[in-house]
This record gives sequence, C-alpha cells and structure tokens, in this order.
Amino acid sequence: MKIRKEIKVGITFVIATAILIWGLMYLKGLELLKTSRTFYAVYDQVNGLVAANPISIKGMKVGQVKKLYFDPTNPKNIIVELYVLGDYPIAKNSCARIFSSSLLGAPEVEIIPGDSSLMAENGDTLKSLIEATLGQEVNRQLLPLKTKAENLISSIDSIAIIVQQVLNKNTRENLVEAIENVKQTLQNIAHTTQNLDTLMGSQRNNLSRIISNVESISSNLKQNNDEISNILTNFSNISDSLAKARIPYTIAQVNKAVGDLDLVLQKINRGEGTVGQLLSNEQLYKEVEKAARDLNLLLEDIKKNPTRYVKVSVF
Repeated sequence: MKIRKEIKVGITFVIATAILIWGLMYLKGLELLKTSRTFYAVYDQVNGLVAANPISIKGMKVGQVKKLYFDPTNPKNIIVELYVLGDYPIAKNSCARIFSSSLLGAPEVEIIPGDSSLMAENGDTLKSLIEATLGQEVNRQLLPLKTKAENLISSIDSIAIIVQQVLNKNTRENLVEAIENVKQTLQNIAHTTQNLDTLMGSQRNNLSRIISNVESISSNLKQNNDEISNILTNFSNISDSLAKARIPYTIAQVNKAVGDLDLVLQKINRGEGTVGQLLSNEQLYKEVEKAARDLNLLLEDIKKNPTRYVKVSVF
C-alpha cells in the first residue's frame, strides 16, 4: 500500500509539473502541441524589442520573439530568435520588420512575405528591416525645423544687436527729423497737387483748345507733306548752289571795292581831284556856276535870234 501511494504521488507530481509547464508555455505563447519553427534576424538596433513580443503576418499573430542576444562574431549586431507557430508558408526572401503598432505600444515583429518560390526552413535567417518609431520620425522631421529655428533666432539676435548699435540717440533723433521732413515734403506735394488740379480745372477749356490747335497743325503738316518736301528740296538746292558759288572770292571783291570807294571819298573830302575841287573850292564852284548861267543865256538868245548866229542863203 505504501508503494502505491508513492507512485500515485509521483504520477500526480509529474502530471502537475507537465500541466504547469504547459500552462507557462501557453501563457508565453509557446504551444507544445503545434508545429513550430525558429527563424533568425540580425539588427543593428531593436528599438526596445524584448522577448515575448508578438510576431505577426499580415496583422495576424503567429508567434513571439523567443530571445535576443548580441552576435558573438560581431557585437555591433543583435540576433533575434523568432518563434513561429503553424505551417504558414514563408518565402526565403521574406523580411522581418520591427515596428510599433501605436504611439505608446511596444515594438512588434512583422514578417512580410516575399515572392520567392523557395520556402524558408527552420533555422534560416530572414532579411531585417526597422521601421522608425513615431517619435523618431517626428524628431527626423522636426530636426531641420529646429536647426532653421536656431539659425533664425541667432540671426534675429544679431540683427537686434546691430539695430541697437545703429539706432543710438543721434540716429534716432536724425530719423525723427527725417520723418518730419518726409511728412512736410508729402504735405507740400499734396498742396502742389491740389494747386495743379485746380489750375487744370480752370484751364481745361484753354488746354482743350491748345490740343485742338496742335492736332489741326499736325493735320495740316500731314496734308502739306508734299509741299514741305518740295520746299526742303528747294532749300537744299539753294544751299548746294550757294556752296558751289565763289562766295569768298565775291566777298573779297566787294571788300576791295568798298576799300577803293573809301579811298575816293577820303580824296574827295581832302579836296583832291575834280570832284574834290568842286566840293571844296568855292571860287571854282562860282565860276562853274557863272559859266553855266552864261551858257544858259547864250542858248536862250540863240533860240530868240537864230539869224544872228546862223546865216541862210538861197542861190
């Protein structure tokens, strides 16, 4: 009876241990009664992936991460053992991708099936791929903005320092004075514009007549274009004739004649020559006058008494 009790206790202990082991394996996702395969993937980082994280194919859980450890031949790499249940066909060029299903969710492994006709076998190493987490993606997107913002803040700070140095008391006073001058100038321009507008309004009729006259003149010029062309041609011919004429020679002859005339007039003024004597010698003038008078009397007497001077005989 004693032996039977010990055997019962032993059998009960073995069964309880088996149930405990099976329960622990079930809780871990490792089912002993299903077909299972182990694959490997090598990563340079795992983004917080730990053992027992789920493995999925097309969103369906098919296993879990068994363990992770550094590659003994290359400590920079991390080897991840992938425990996959079932006999789902996995191509040899399939990829094991680490990703996060949500912002705060734990990283998982997704097996992306390949298109190879060769199937992966137990113990094969799959291609590895790491998808950046949302935080990493945000940091990657915000890093250029952060750099630009820092540069912008630095530039603004430099500009503020320069403005502070430039806009000292004298400069501020000069700017105020310049603004006042600009204001006064704008007022003057406004006043001038108003005066000009008033002048244009009052002289609108005159301006209209002036413009009408200018249009009439331009119309007349257009209508008499041929005549104007002929006049210009005639002027051109006259200028050509004048250019061909011996004008310098003619002017020289005129100057010489004027000079000779001046000499004659000077001699006359000095009483030289017959004309000069007539003009300057009063006695000669009187004698000439007397001779002319006597000649006149003689002519009158000849008219009155022709027979006294002319004798007419008839055979």
